Amino acid sequence: MATMMSLSMSAQEKWTLRECIDYAMQNSITLKQAHLTKQTATETRKQSQAALFPSLSASSNQSFGYRPWQSSGMATVSNGTVNSSVTKTYYNGTYGINASWTLWNGNQNHNQVKANKLSEEQAELKIEQSANSIQEQIAQLYVQILYMNEAIGVNRESLEASKKNEERGQEMVNVGKMSKADLAQLSAQRAMEEYNLVEAESNLANYKLQLKQLLEITGEQAFDVAMPTASDQQALASIPSVMKVYEQALTLRPEIKNTELALQASDVQLKIARAGYLPTLSMTGGVGTSTTSNNSNKWGEQMKTNFDASAGIGISIPIFDQRKARTAVNKAKIQHEQALLDQQDQQKKLYSTIEGFWLDAQTNQEKFRAASATVESEQQSYDLLQEQFNLGLKNIVELLNGKVSLLQAQQSKLQSKYMTILKQQLLKFYQGETMNI
Repeated sequence: MATMMSLSMSAQEKWTLRECIDYAMQNSITLKQAHLTKQTATETRKQSQAALFPSLSASSNQSFGYRPWQSSGMATVSNGTVNSSVTKTYYNGTYGINASWTLWNGNQNHNQVKANKLSEEQAELKIEQSANSIQEQIAQLYVQILYMNEAIGVNRESLEASKKNEERGQEMVNVGKMSKADLAQLSAQRAMEEYNLVEAESNLANYKLQLKQLLEITGEQAFDVAMPTASDQQALASIPSVMKVYEQALTLRPEIKNTELALQASDVQLKIARAGYLPTLSMTGGVGTSTTSNNSNKWGEQMKTNFDASAGIGISIPIFDQRKARTAVNKAKIQHEQALLDQQDQQKKLYSTIEGFWLDAQTNQEKFRAASATVESEQQSYDLLQEQFNLGLKNIVELLNGKVSLLQAQQSKLQSKYMTILKQQLLKFYQGETMNI
């Protein structure tokens, strides 16, 4: 109920990147499933710890019997007379309390506790990995939304300019300074700008829908995204070196920590496997008694008379176990080698990912600088073309080419700007900082 109320309140306003991430961290089904997996690992660890202590159980068995050919019975003496009766049915009861305790099994039980603790820590890191993955996906969609929002603005301005050109062209046709064929080209350009605007709005709506689905907001619940203004200075901010980000990520990223735990777990599993060669020492003990209807003594007397107690120590020495211990040891060694390779692979993947972010950030930052200069030049060129076109000094083809060049430069500037900002944010995230636009 509290979650739905929070969602209802938040949906009335536009969501920031931070709000999207916070909501996902509380409501993601993937994260909830990871938490349940961790809880299962916790229960397994607790059970292995409890297995270090003795076990205690109580038992009782009550049974009825029937002997159809019973010929002798139970004799009783009453008033000096011996009476004998044959009872073909009888009733037995047994009662006992038993305990057992594994004193030593090559430290297999203690090492199993260590292994389960490591599994629990790995499950916790899996939660962090899932959370990081969701945050990265949210950031990518959020930046795409910001980019498409500005792209719509550019397309809208371009459409307004095309409409003005079409109106001016109509005026020139009316006074005989332009042919209808040239006017048709201006109308076609205006129609194309309208199409581009509709397509950009459709793309924006699609990215918003993807973000809503990622946040697992269903139904008719209203959802919209805040559109903070990303300044050019953000795109021009300094980019940290690859090695600086990588060195920090090695100490922070859960996938790297997970490989370290997997390596430790493989060492513990090897110790558990080697315990299969060693003897097992255990202690047992118990108390018990029994009663039967075939005995003339009272129930309480039988319970007392038949009471016994026992205690013992047992040892089990493996002699030939059909190669089970050796196979377990060899598999544990293979798992250790696999854990080493997995660790190296994860480290390489991490470096490759960071290097890719860094290269994209650098490349797009350079593109942004170049595109910014190109936009200024193309804008000045188009403004001049438009003035000359209005005076009849430039033809329709030159005007349209200038318009296309300006629009392409503006779109390139926007794309490189937001790609740079996204990769910068991801590099910050891998350094342990919070993503915020």
